[in-house]
Amino acid sequence: MNKNPMQFDKEELQILQDLEGGEFRSIRNLEAEKQNLEDAARNTLRKDKRINIRISSRDLEHLQMRAAREGVPYQTYISSSLHKLVSGRLKELV
Repeated sequence: MNKNPMQFDKEELQILQDLEGGEFRSIRNLEAEKQNLEDAARNTLRKDKRINIRISSRDLEHLQMRAAREGVPYQTYISSSLHKLVSGRLKELV
């Protein structure tokens, strides 16, 4: 009977090496940490303000095309882009 060795991709190998190397630590109060992260996610996703802005029709068309390529509604795309900008995950070109 032949045993096939497990095949790992690059990411899986890195995780395995980190685990075996002691890079991971247990979370002391897992339930409290999960609740904190759930609350943060909920607050991040809550949309409780409405704004109206005027932009050029050309810019709007470009935003709509980018949103279509991403497969999301253009208003969601704009909101997500603004969130990434203010959270530091999207950098301005200077």
